[in-house]
Amino acid sequence: MTVAEELAPSKVPEINTVTISMLKSALKSGWSDFMAYPLFGLFFGGVYMLGGLLIWWVTRATGETYWVVILGFGFPLIGPFLAVGLYEISRCRERGEKPTWACLLGMAYRQKNRQFPSIIVVIVLIFMFWAFVGHMIFAVFLGLSAMTNVMSSLDVFLTPNGMTMLAVGTAAGAALAGLIYAITVMGLPLLLDRELDFVTAMIVSFQTVLQNLPVMLLWGGFIIVMLAIGMLPYFLGLLVVLPVLGHASWHLYRQALSPEEE
Repeated sequence: MTVAEELAPSKVPEINTVTISMLKSALKSGWSDFMAYPLFGLFFGGVYMLGGLLIWWVTRATGETYWVVILGFGFPLIGPFLAVGLYEISRCRERGEKPTWACLLGMAYRQKNRQFPSIIVVIVLIFMFWAFVGHMIFAVFLGLSAMTNVMSSLDVFLTPNGMTMLAVGTAAGAALAGLIYAITVMGLPLLLDRELDFVTAMIVSFQTVLQNLPVMLLWGGFIIVMLAIGMLPYFLGLLVVLPVLGHASWHLYRQALSPEEE
């Protein structure tokens, strides 16, 4: 395939009806991909795990432990970024190819001239915005003096201000997490697989979620629960949870959107 052919614009895919049986099939295929190439999965899961440990260490070292709560809510937002390598592994396996480190690293390099960097910027900006909003919510309801002690004085969350802060923070975090889920659950694999602009990819992803809202909410809730379980203890569970979910997300994308015409 020539460069011109590879970069030829793709048609906007049609959205299929997503069913619970598709979710089950995607998870089964995701597990199969992980077991076929576990070292790749463990690598990407390990990067995510080390990132979580780094956040924990920095917040403890600086003494500003309130950031653990803020970043703990926002940390899963960057999961889709790391899942890209897992998408490529699943795509290679679909084609009957054997994924290699050179293939994966080369794939990441090739994305620099496509639309991928733009959607990654959107993800990073949302994460940074959440960190700012979370900090402001803490400051408004608990005050700076309480913020420096939340890990040693957890009873502060049981006060009226503390409970209000948790409610507002959870609502804000859920809204941003829902937004990034809606624009990336299909947007990221779509940009990897086809040549579309990142705005179109996000719109298609958002429409897929809206048109299949109950099932896609179930899928999003499942991802949240599994990531939360995987973050305990010390993020070790993410070594398996993240790669399986990443592979499964690729297979769900394949079922949710119509295939590209040859």
